[in-house]
Amino acid sequence: MNPIEVLELEIEAIINASSENIIVTDGSGVILRAVKNSEEMYGIPSADLVGKSVKELEKQKIFNPSVTLEVLEKKEPVRFMQQTGTGKVIMTQGIPLFDQDRKIIRVISFSHDMTEIEELKMQYEVLQHKMKRYEAEMQQLRNQQTLKDGVVIKSKHMQNVWDMVKRVANSDAAVVLEGESGTGKNVAARALHHGGSRRTGPLIEVNCGAIPPTLFESEMFGYEPGAFTGASTKGKPGLIELADKGTLFLDEVGELPMAIQVKLLKVLQEKKVTRMGGSKSRTVDFRVVAATNRDLESMVKQRMFRDDLYYRLNVVPITLPPLRERKEDILHFIAYFLEKFNVKYGTRKSFHVSAVDELIAYSWPGNVRELENLIERMVVTVDETLIKGKDLPAMQKTQKAKQRTDETVAMSTLQESLETVEKSWLIRAFRDCRSTYEMAEYLGMSQPTVVRRLKKYRINSKTI
Repeated sequence: MNPIEVLELEIEAIINASSENIIVTDGSGVILRAVKNSEEMYGIPSADLVGKSVKELEKQKIFNPSVTLEVLEKKEPVRFMQQTGTGKVIMTQGIPLFDQDRKIIRVISFSHDMTEIEELKMQYEVLQHKMKRYEAEMQQLRNQQTLKDGVVIKSKHMQNVWDMVKRVANSDAAVVLEGESGTGKNVAARALHHGGSRRTGPLIEVNCGAIPPTLFESEMFGYEPGAFTGASTKGKPGLIELADKGTLFLDEVGELPMAIQVKLLKVLQEKKVTRMGGSKSRTVDFRVVAATNRDLESMVKQRMFRDDLYYRLNVVPITLPPLRERKEDILHFIAYFLEKFNVKYGTRKSFHVSAVDELIAYSWPGNVRELENLIERMVVTVDETLIKGKDLPAMQKTQKAKQRTDETVAMSTLQESLETVEKSWLIRAFRDCRSTYEMAEYLGMSQPTVVRRLKKYRINSKTI
């Protein structure tokens, strides 16, 4: 083997061993050599590239644009990003080789696949854009005071609710606030009070589910001195009395004992209250606002809630939507609670876009209260200033697991229902038909299938 052949083999080995995609052309742009892996990058085998003009290949969008043509035109090294016919983005560099007369005799191009890096760059840019949008919206939220007393009124659904709250605030009409736990019914009750003519009077909040039944009457209606063992010698006004000239807010009104419902109805009708152990009635002037996460109408039908009290309270029903039905409000709640707890704990925490995306995607069964508690937890427990998606509890995993469980239960229920129907038809056919062949024709299935089904459900002359 002569030295030229050895040199040829060395050059070929160097080109093919390189991690770069190397193409060598002559002075007119005709390909002389191409690395063996060119098909992966350009969609054409190396053997088919050799002998082709880069000008023609550029027209065919195999190279777009051709670095070799740029080198031949400028007579100097050229480097730029290039897109291939296979959709790959590559960084390509062309270097001219000159003869003694400064005439280009070869162009060597080196190309490196940048597709994955470019995709990562694009993802990063999208992430950055999303983060800037979130930050801009949060800042706009702070500037425009979209939140009032912890209530977001950004979504159309919530705007309609809040318009109703403002509309009835100035009236004395009884209001029932309905909605799941954590939707902000107590906040709406306060807005009804502070937005009305009774704002200078007291707002008395009564959690009907927190007072023991044995103490309910004395707490609600008050008592006279010596009304019962252990009673104060001075007596005590009840919560209804304390609401005079103001608002009585009955939270969790569905928990009211039936005996108290009767007495409360009388107070609402007459606007007079009589303390336990007394005979003198006192006139009280108050507005009643009730809240519940239960279906009062169903409770009325089940005789668990008095219908006359229900109709007395339910003059203006207002339903607060769950957080999962007002996704556009979540970002604003995040901004509100984040600032609240940063101030409370003297921190400067913020949420990474990955965390914000997860918070928006979550269904929030505990509604606003759950979101508030989670944000406080993150501010207190996460060491880093930037709270990322990985720092959040496995909410979505739990949610997906529950969805899978629900789907399994649904499928199981469906299967059981289908089997019940199938068994019913088989029993009917067994009674009406004289043979399994006749049953098969009757049921529209094959005779072997009928036999298998009869065996499966143990249907025979002894069981029917």
